Amino acid sequence: MQYKTLGKTGITVSRLCLGCMSYGGGPLPDWALGTRGWHVSQEAAREHFALALEAGINFFDTADVYSAGQSEEITGMYLKEMASRDEVVVATKVHGVMGRSPNQRGLSRKHILEGCENSLRRLQTDYIDLYQIHRWDPVTPIEETLDALDSLVRAGKVRYLGASSMAAWQLSKALYTAKEHGWHRFDAMQNHYNLVYREEEREMIPLCMDQGLALIPWSPLARGFLTGTRRRDGGSTTRSEVDTFAKDMYYSEDDFQVADAVAEVAKKRGVSPAQVACAWVLQAPGVTAPIIGATKPQHLKDLIGAVELKLSAEEVAVLEKPYRPHKILGHAQPAPKAMQAAG
Repeated sequence: MQYKTLGKTGITVSRLCLGCMSYGGGPLPDWALGTRGWHVSQEAAREHFALALEAGINFFDTADVYSAGQSEEITGMYLKEMASRDEVVVATKVHGVMGRSPNQRGLSRKHILEGCENSLRRLQTDYIDLYQIHRWDPVTPIEETLDALDSLVRAGKVRYLGASSMAAWQLSKALYTAKEHGWHRFDAMQNHYNLVYREEEREMIPLCMDQGLALIPWSPLARGFLTGTRRRDGGSTTRSEVDTFAKDMYYSEDDFQVADAVAEVAKKRGVSPAQVACAWVLQAPGVTAPIIGATKPQHLKDLIGAVELKLSAEEVAVLEKPYRPHKILGHAQPAPKAMQAAG
């Protein structure tokens, strides 16, 4: 395994981050998102964590909203059992719906402080290494959100702060607002980035590189689209059959041409398409650690091998050539309030 510092911080993380969204899938309350049919049970998840730790992965990402807290519970249980707390970097997120009350969602001070306490309990830890806002909250003033996050760092419950999937102007506003008030700022951006969605290269990635934020992209395999298992006439895996979110984002003919290029490079190199897609993200400028998810142990083993796969400049050119611009995918992009008023 290879390692890299997380942005301008002093902590070191593995070049791959194990994404824990897949773990859970048990009975959920009626306010939560329904089970999608491809989650990994608590018992089956044990092998995933053992494999990751054995391979040298020390970076684990989850969120309170994943299976209504079940993912955090599973992550906390196995990391406590298999690893020393000081040796792993645990990341989780806050923002999503966690109950019926309108106050059990968003980025208000009330929800952030309660959300952090609940995440600490589920993760069975005294502190969270990287606490991230899962999305931008257009209702709560960013000053309230940043002040609440800063108080968690100063209380010792959170070590570092991060953000996920937003417009570059929103991240820029958060960064200068934190600086203006002397609050702890975001040190990482968890953004949507892969071979079939590269719009982040326009503004978000240059901004993060300029400001020293670590990039930890989610969905480096485009929710499995780049693994070579998707067909133009329909899905061919359990997840692809039920993952309507992926079908809303990918599956255009342009996207399939990118997937074809990935398959072509993989065949010539004698590796899997998943390894090629992941290796491309790893070599992209500014990227610290893509977040990889798996539903089967062999998938995880395959992706771990991508760290050692070095793509040539010619291979990168082949992979990037078919790309065509996309609309914003993975998050909403509301206009600033001044523009809304004017429009």
